[in-house]
Amino acid sequence: MYRTQNQGLEVLLVHSGGPYWVNRRWQAWTIPKGEIDPGEGTFEAAKREFLEETGQAPAGDFRPLRPVRQAGGKLVFAWAFEGNFNPAALHSNTFMLEWPPNSGLLKEFPEIDQAAWFSLQEAKKRIIKAQAQFLDELAQVLGSVSSAQ
Repeated sequence: MYRTQNQGLEVLLVHSGGPYWVNRRWQAWTIPKGEIDPGEGTFEAAKREFLEETGQAPAGDFRPLRPVRQAGGKLVFAWAFEGNFNPAALHSNTFMLEWPPNSGLLKEFPEIDQAAWFSLQEAKKRIIKAQAQFLDELAQVLGSVSSAQ
């Protein structure tokens, strides 16, 4: 999701919840994303995951972006759309994890623990390294759209 404010273009990023991400701030934020269910298309999965991770159904004029392969090998598909979201309204689904490790205790954690709007410059510092390509492409796509108007 992106928006244009007085300060210029901003993108919505989310921060993964759970104990492994709690103290990570740089190259730890991401676009809302997740796994594709069997028989589900990539676009449908992207919209479902956005809703599950933010609590808001995505809507608008969706622009496909080129898929990005992350360092671990995961291929991420993304669509950009203009919208607005109040980070204070974040409502994410949860997951169970044995924590502390080998304790036999299961704890519930939010899949996403924070959401925030960032300028492109700030977002590039915070987003997972491979996903910075989405930001570059978004700036290109929107730049060519605004120059065509």
